[in-house]
Amino acid sequence: MMNVVDLDLPSIPSSYSRLVARELGLLARDMSDLLANTQLSVEQFLQESTLLTPHQQLKILSNCLRIAKDDTLGLRLGQRLTSPTHGALGFLVNSSPDLLTALKAFQAYLPTRMNLARLDLVIDGEWLELSCEYAVALEQDLLRLLSEIFTVIFFDTAEFIVGRPLCEASIDFMHQKPAYAVRYEEHIPASIRFGADAYVLKVPLEVCKISNASANHESYNMALRHCEAMLAQLNPNTNSCKYQVQKMMLSHPPGVLSEEEAAAAMFICKRTLARRLKQEGSSFRQVRDEILSQQAVGYLLDSKLSVEAIAELLNYHDSANFRRAFKRWFNLTPDQYRRHHSSLERGLST
Repeated sequence: MMNVVDLDLPSIPSSYSRLVARELGLLARDMSDLLANTQLSVEQFLQESTLLTPHQQLKILSNCLRIAKDDTLGLRLGQRLTSPTHGALGFLVNSSPDLLTALKAFQAYLPTRMNLARLDLVIDGEWLELSCEYAVALEQDLLRLLSEIFTVIFFDTAEFIVGRPLCEASIDFMHQKPAYAVRYEEHIPASIRFGADAYVLKVPLEVCKISNASANHESYNMALRHCEAMLAQLNPNTNSCKYQVQKMMLSHPPGVLSEEEAAAAMFICKRTLARRLKQEGSSFRQVRDEILSQQAVGYLLDSKLSVEAIAELLNYHDSANFRRAFKRWFNLTPDQYRRHHSSLERGLST
């Protein structure tokens, strides 16, 4: 069973829904219809820092189905949601050594991007079976839309990793065969069955172990460290103010989100945000430092990047500022930290 998801807790990056708006060809003046019954203003929706509650996300998708002039919207959205739209998770998947590792990454870290769904992986003999479960009961049209989106994302990702279309796969959809089913062939190179009891995607296990020609061990480890930090920070059972700030920070480039932007996204003033964080024994700067320090250590230990390059990745405009911050966090310079960790590893291996 899925963990209980707070459907009223802002947790889903709004960037996905803005991509939907672009796919529908909407301008700012047209978006009120897209946001109907979400309690979101167009201004709030267009802010990069805004997070959506699961309820709001589902309502926006329902509104999309009503607005769209093309029944194939789910297939189109699946194509538009390329790896870069998934942040660190997309980077992790594309740099994975094989499809099996990539799918395990999707399974483990999907909650950092879309906590409405959970993926299950089961190895059954010579097959890998992938199923999907949702936190709430979905109407047929919405179930079809989400199933199409996920399936197209999967096959595009699989083709990137394996190096060819995944024709050996098969998929069972829960929704009934739509009138435009012939269009599935353009996006899903697999045998398809409709009206099944559960959504199940089957792939030969041997195909899942084909080496990814684009795999990059260093990039994979950096992205993995980032995703692990995100998951560790995001406790789905807490309604704390700190949790919401962490989620916003981890959905943005490192160090970019300001305290004013975070407060605005939560519909409170900066002073109220500071007071709530203080009541929880934290502060905006402390939350930011916790996240940046974890990311900095990940880059230092899992890559050979220079300190200057790491500073740039963490959006420090001056590497000297990054070095000072790092010394404040760990009482060591970045170079000293890296050397110290290397010496410890050598000692353990002897």
